[in-house]
Amino acid sequence: MQRLQKFTRAVFLAVAVLSIGSALPQSFGPLSIVTEAEAAVARSIQVQGNTRVEDETVVSYMTIVPGRSYSAFDVDESLKALYATGLFATVDITPRGSTVVVTVTENPIINRVSFEGNKKIKDDALETAVRSQPRSMLSRAKVQADVQNILEAYRRSGRYGASVDPQVIDRGQNRVDLVFEINEGAKTGVERISFIGNSAFSDGRLRDVIRTRESGLLSFMRSTDTYDPDRLAADEELIRQYYNKKGYADFRIVSTSADLDREQNIFYVTFTVEEGEKYEIGDVEIVSTIPDIDPEELRKLIRTRSGQTFNSLRIEQSVEDITVRVSEDGYAFARVRPRGARDYENNKISLIYYIEEGQRAYIERINIIGNDRTREYVIRREFDVAEGDAYNRALVDKAERRLRNLQFFENVSITTQQGSAPDRVVVNVRVEEKATGEISFGVGFSTVDGIVGDISLTEKNFLGRGQFVKVGVGGGTDTRSFEFRFIEPFFMGRRVALDLDVYRTVDDANDYRSFDQEKTGGGFGFTLPLREEELTVRLFYNIFQEDNTDPNNRSTDINNCNTNDLSLAVCDSLGTYLTSLVGYEFRYNTLNRNLDPSDGSFVSFGQDFAGLGGDSYYVKTEAQARTYQEIVADYGLVGSLSVRGGHIFAIGDERLRVSEQYMLGGDLVRGFENQGIGPRDATTDDAIGGQFYFAATAETRFPFPIIPKEFGLSGAVFADAGSLWEADSDLVSLVDNNGGRIDSNDFNVRASVGAGIRWNSPFGPLRADFAYPLVKDDADKTQIFRLTGGTRF
Repeated sequence: MQRLQKFTRAVFLAVAVLSIGSALPQSFGPLSIVTEAEAAVARSIQVQGNTRVEDETVVSYMTIVPGRSYSAFDVDESLKALYATGLFATVDITPRGSTVVVTVTENPIINRVSFEGNKKIKDDALETAVRSQPRSMLSRAKVQADVQNILEAYRRSGRYGASVDPQVIDRGQNRVDLVFEINEGAKTGVERISFIGNSAFSDGRLRDVIRTRESGLLSFMRSTDTYDPDRLAADEELIRQYYNKKGYADFRIVSTSADLDREQNIFYVTFTVEEGEKYEIGDVEIVSTIPDIDPEELRKLIRTRSGQTFNSLRIEQSVEDITVRVSEDGYAFARVRPRGARDYENNKISLIYYIEEGQRAYIERINIIGNDRTREYVIRREFDVAEGDAYNRALVDKAERRLRNLQFFENVSITTQQGSAPDRVVVNVRVEEKATGEISFGVGFSTVDGIVGDISLTEKNFLGRGQFVKVGVGGGTDTRSFEFRFIEPFFMGRRVALDLDVYRTVDDANDYRSFDQEKTGGGFGFTLPLREEELTVRLFYNIFQEDNTDPNNRSTDINNCNTNDLSLAVCDSLGTYLTSLVGYEFRYNTLNRNLDPSDGSFVSFGQDFAGLGGDSYYVKTEAQARTYQEIVADYGLVGSLSVRGGHIFAIGDERLRVSEQYMLGGDLVRGFENQGIGPRDATTDDAIGGQFYFAATAETRFPFPIIPKEFGLSGAVFADAGSLWEADSDLVSLVDNNGGRIDSNDFNVRASVGAGIRWNSPFGPLRADFAYPLVKDDADKTQIFRLTGGTRF
């Protein structure tokens, strides 16, 4: 019976081992079948075929141990372990009596890794994507992984038709060159972006909200018309924010799909949305469970008002402002939770901001990931909390928004994880950097300055320190300029921006300016936030020197001034003057974007005080207000209203020079030449400026129908009004006492209407306006057509 059992076990083991051996890849080589009936004890292990890898290294990976019995399972596991090292091309384990012979063929050493056929992605970028490196061993698995990484890099750049063929070139002595032959293929564009379920806003309006663009004639100049899953996820958030800011509190994105047509190499992107109802804000309350917190004192921090359209951004900002204020009062763990009660019948949401003691949790660590160039402190300083402080989600969200607004990063993501204790939180900040430097060359033509050109170098994140640097030079028919500007956004480690600038301009006399002027100067200023990014104040100091010259004889002496060609008021302003001034400016800015805004307001008020040494003594006051609103969002109609004005007066017995007074013309009231409005010498026709001015504009912008938006063409209709009056009385007397006369010195409103064309081309802005003056003075200089702007290349 025992013999039968032993025989049965032997047969069963042999069958099992044969099954395992037959399942192994052929490249593993022949596998010896070891049964209990044979000698299954390895007295020694002999390694053959290795030249670089030591015998002991080979044996260390094996599960077969000298002096111990082994089975087919041990052979199988040893084979797998040796192949997994990536050191060997082939491995063969064969028992020879009591000796186990391991025969290996070592993988060759990579002499060089190169890429061929790549033009859109440079070698440096591809080298970071592959794991195979020179002086490392060639591994088939690693090469296959490298191929997939290269293909993924091309997919990220919008080329889904790319292919990669790895080639191994034998260089002798077991050394090879690894060459990735790449066929980049054509760019896989986004043919169409569609929306399903939208009724409040058209497809065209929603396409303007997102970053992904449809392919078109100008696709060769941009990369946002390719499929990128990360960009598409960001687009979802942009759509969600847009709807939430427009009152659609129940909005959600049901699904997003990107379908690839491989034959045509194009994507079709579809967003399926559910808009819900549009809400207004009803009652707004603050409820605090913390006894020492008075809700009424916090009400002024709330940015949501009853009757306004529901706006999630305003709610988020209100939560942040209240959180900061309560934290300053000593409640670091306080939480502010907004809650909305929907009135479905009247489409209103009543808001309640609950203030309560939050769970005690501390920030154990803040990890910064992905900042290869940007210094770590540049990212950390955007947080109002630091390691060891109380953790507050509202302040972390605020930091994330600040990091996005820096425009240093393509993507910003902040996540949290459990720390070393239940009351510890680890904050992980992941950023993806983008290019922040720019070299621009420009040339253009305008009816004001003729042919102009410029070159500038701008870096928004200088040396990764978050500093702004710009150097630019320009010139044209009548002007030359140089500019250097530097901004340190965190001066002395505080949220105070320091700006420095140096400049020089040379302006020759032309059709609207009767004297030559050279101005050299510079200054510095400090910008302090009063309410985050919306309300700021700038304190500044400027110093500059003017050289005003008679263009006829190049003289700066009034006694040599040619009064037949120049007004006495202009002659009186000739010479070299130094101006030293201090000033301040308040700014309130809620524009959705500073360039070509479509929503929000901008208000500023400031004063200059000249007389801290130098030759000028005056006080200048200026204010302006602009507001923008979408009239018909689906058709891209944007309405704007703006008004601005100023007053300057001399201090003491001093008089104002012509160059110090305000000038007004087609830059603010179209239909008139530059300096075409206001006080003018009747004899010489020279504009001498005024102490008061105002200008107002109502304008509606609209895209051209039929013409694709990618061309950047739009139109505008407008109405302008303004006036410039009351030149310095000493200048007026000087002209009057010498037999002259000053015209248009009184307050008289000028008005014009017109239409224009805007071209926001990839090469730069161009603006053409046709304006007809409705109301003007006889002495004014009119200009029906005005062209400004230029091109970039």
